[in-house]
Parts: sequence; C-alpha cells; structure tokens
Amino acid sequence: MTQILRRKTRPIMLGNIQIGGDAPISIQSMLNVKTANVQAAREQMKRLISAGCEIIRFSVMDMDDALAIPELKRGMNTALVADIHFDYRLALAAIENGIDGLRINPGNIGSRKGVESLSDAAKAQRIPIRIGVNSGSLPKELLARYGHGSKAMVEAALSHVKILEDLGFYDIKISAKASSIPLMLESYRELSQRCDYPLHLGVTEAGTMLSGSIKSAIGLGILLEEGIGDTLRVSLTDDPVQEVYVARQILIALGIRKGLQIVSCPTCGRTRIDLIGLAQKVEQALQEFKDQELCIAVMGCAVNGPGEAKEADFGIAGGNKEGLIFARGEIIRKVPEDKLLSALVEVIRESL
Repeated sequence: MTQILRRKTRPIMLGNIQIGGDAPISIQSMLNVKTANVQAAREQMKRLISAGCEIIRFSVMDMDDALAIPELKRGMNTALVADIHFDYRLALAAIENGIDGLRINPGNIGSRKGVESLSDAAKAQRIPIRIGVNSGSLPKELLARYGHGSKAMVEAALSHVKILEDLGFYDIKISAKASSIPLMLESYRELSQRCDYPLHLGVTEAGTMLSGSIKSAIGLGILLEEGIGDTLRVSLTDDPVQEVYVARQILIALGIRKGLQIVSCPTCGRTRIDLIGLAQKVEQALQEFKDQELCIAVMGCAVNGPGEAKEADFGIAGGNKEGLIFARGEIIRKVPEDKLLSALVEVIRESL
C-alpha cells in the first residue's frame, strides 16, 4: 500500500497528546450528557476510552460544568476539551480547573479584554485553542460578501485566528465543518494552503449511523488520502461510542492506523449458513483484538471463501450448516455452524 504523504503542520500539545507535526492522527468524540452530571459523564468517558477515543470534548454551559472538570479528569487517560460559546469567564474557569484544551471562537467569546485574559491564561498553561467554524453559523457580513461557500468558511476561521495571533497566541488548531461534502472539502483544502496550523476534520450534522458514516467516510477519507488532517471526529446522531468505531475503521481502511480488519462476503444464493448474523457476531466478539494488526475473513461458501481466508490471518469459510476455520491459509478445524464463532475466537487467542 502506498504511504500517504501528510501535510506538514506545526505541532501543538493537548495534554500529553501531540497534534500535528509527525504525530499520529488522533480520534475525538464528544459527550452527549450534561457535563456536571459527573457519574453519567464518567461512565460515558470510560466507554469512549475503551473504544479507542483519545480526545473527549464536552460542553461547558455554566459554572457547574467547569467545576466538574477535576473529577472528570481523575484517573482518565485521555485529553479533555471544553466547548464554550459566548462567555470567556467559563473558559477561564475551565483553565483554572485543569482542562487540556478549549474549543472557542474568540470573535464571539466576549469583549476584547476578556479575550486577552483568556489568551494570557491559556498561554501560561500551554492550553491549545481550537477555532471551530461551522457552515450553519457563519457571520452575516461574510455571507453577504462571499455567499455561502468555502471563501466565507475560510475567512471566518482565519479572522478568528488573527485575533489570537495579534495577542501572541499560536497554540491553535482549526476546524471548518459543513454538512455538505463539497463545501467541507473546499474549505479544508483552502485552509491547508493558507496556514500551517493543524486541522481537526469533521462533517458536521452528518446524520444517523448509516448516512452519517457514509458521509464521514467520504469526506474524511478524501482529505486524509490527500494528506490533510491531524485529528478527527465522526459526528453521528447515535451513541458517541459508534463515532469512535467508525473513525477507527476509516483510518484502518486507509492504512493510516493499524488495527483489526474484518472482510466478509455480501452473501448470495450459494450461502448455506447464517453468514449475516455470524459476521455481526464476529465483529462484536473480536473487539478485544481491536488494536491488533489482524485481518479476519468471514466467508459464506467455497467459491471465494478459501481464497480470501488464505489472504487473511484467520478466517471462516461456510458450508452447509458447518464451516472451516482457517489460519493463514491452513485449515485448522471443521466445526458445526453454532460453534464457528467460539472456535474462531479460541484459535485467535491461542495464536497471540
């Protein structure tokens, strides 16, 4: 596989995670529970981390949310980002309570004096700021001047960046999200040519699990293949854990990240086992191996099954109410259909 040549960006540190430079592309998601509800927030954070999330963002809408940050950080091996709008004092409180990063737009966070205070506090603690622009909330004056296109998106982002640069603050990353794939692509491409700040990729309001995954895979996949992007979030109207799973699969499919790959056939009239149900169970059962560089084949018949299984590290080739377990092209076992999953998991565990 041809290695993707990454765009060179200036590195920043978000907690103990480097973003940009030669750092790996990191996966983000966002809590969808009230931040001050510490128990619910921590439970969701643990699930996200277990799924492979490296950066977790949450809304700070009031002082209770800001004061919950120390308890949210306790024992969590991930970087935390506070998402704040309109009130710089909440950002200052988040910094005082140990946040790793901020997502704000300095143009709408408060007075110039407030932005200066925020910039000074973030600079002192080396806390990076993400400038987040969404196509649905662009300034009216830019829409009037440029229309609803990438020019307005990019100018909105860079105008916010300039506010921080004028204050001597440069630990910045930028996002320019849109629900329209062409608009999102144009905006990120232009940003990548006009600045060297690391870029946070995303398709905003992407949709439900199916439609959102498809749109995200297209938009993020195109930019990543072009070497654009340093960190990403897949935005889904679903459990945030699903965002992490989809993001991982996008990176693995592009060869950017190593991990578990499952290939399975679409089934046809030759299939004599419940391959659809089996493939879904295999995907769930093998999550314990998600960080292993493994390829697993789940195939329905003898036409393509043995060949695909030969290319995979391990595989199943189905028959009539039974199937074969392969390991690197060699037949290991022939077992009944109801034993295929347990036999596959057993063989993988024994080999690792």
